[in-house]
Amino acid sequence: MTNQLLLSLISGIFIAGSAAYLGTLMLSKRMAVVAGPLGHLALPGAALALIYGFSLYIGAFPFVILGILLIWGIEIRTRLPMEALTAIVFATGVAIAFLFLPIDKAEAALIGDISKVNAYETVSAVILCSVVLIAINRSYSNLMLMNINEDVAKIEGISVKKYNLIYLASIAIIVALGVDLVGGLMTAALVAIPAAASRNFSKTLVQFGLLSGIFGVISAVIGIISAKLTGLPAGPLVILTSTVIFLISIPASKN
Repeated sequence: MTNQLLLSLISGIFIAGSAAYLGTLMLSKRMAVVAGPLGHLALPGAALALIYGFSLYIGAFPFVILGILLIWGIEIRTRLPMEALTAIVFATGVAIAFLFLPIDKAEAALIGDISKVNAYETVSAVILCSVVLIAINRSYSNLMLMNINEDVAKIEGISVKKYNLIYLASIAIIVALGVDLVGGLMTAALVAIPAAASRNFSKTLVQFGLLSGIFGVISAVIGIISAKLTGLPAGPLVILTSTVIFLISIPASKN
């Protein structure tokens, strides 16, 4: 195994596993599609990264964070649904990106390129994903209660604004990192499909989170190795592997 393949696998495992675990919360709130617009919001940053030659996720991160803060602040002031706000942010991000996205380099921004990740980017991905996993794990029960019934959460003394910020910040980190793995077009699939497959198999919340993370990791490993063997881009192969796992899980949902 080459060093480059090892770096790609480590990065992919942490990004896909964290995204899938976070996806269990997003799926329960029917917010998995929000990752898609936020992925598109990362495109202006990815365009800058391609123009000036630095990492895609470093370029994507400030734009996603800005979008998250705008969504969080506007939601507090207007009480508009988060889905509506992300749609507005999504359209703005795409419009800005295509003003200056280099067409000859657009593929990496749209579908990712984990094969070129370096040691610094891998270490950064491991650290950031670990922070997200710890934050979400510690907040999981409160976030799940908020997803089920926000009014009950307030009665229980849960700071909804605080946990929404943790939740949105975690989404921002995963979406920015996900651009390296699957690009700006497929981040919603990265969080949604493993969680959907896991829900078909799971009977408890612990199983739900654990299986989702496992399915995400399996998809990343198979997708990246398949890309190495075939010469095809890893991002679509990761998503297609995840889709196969979901299709296999469908009969289990009947039980």
